[in-house]
Amino acid sequence: MEIINVIAAAAAAWIFGAVWYMALSKPWMRVSGVKVDEQTGRPAGGALPFILSAVAMVVVAGFMRHVFAMAGIGTIAEGLVAGLGVGLFFIAPWTLINNAYSGRPFLLTVIDSGYSVFGCAIIGAVLTAF
Repeated sequence: MEIINVIAAAAAAWIFGAVWYMALSKPWMRVSGVKVDEQTGRPAGGALPFILSAVAMVVVAGFMRHVFAMAGIGTIAEGLVAGLGVGLFFIAPWTLINNAYSGRPFLLTVIDSGYSVFGCAIIGAVLTAF
């Protein structure tokens, strides 16, 4: 059941993202410019960013599964390396370009790109584990 693999991979990357951004919350909040609710100290925007990020993880995992199937990537090691490659050579440079043109701090690129690289590696490993 490939859909189960995709959902499991997306969930693993999403959970990793929660841990990643919790650990880096102070510097990320400082450099991201996200508005904070004065009363709670949490980012403004409610649940929408969490919902959108979960949907995005399913989309990424689904397409990575498709690419892996087309490329014959089938072992956990191959999935891990391919996932690292997707994050490092596709997503991270795109993040760098967007942040550079918008004049955002380089630390934001490092934090967000780190999540992309490790998150895609997790997706790759989980997709090929089953």
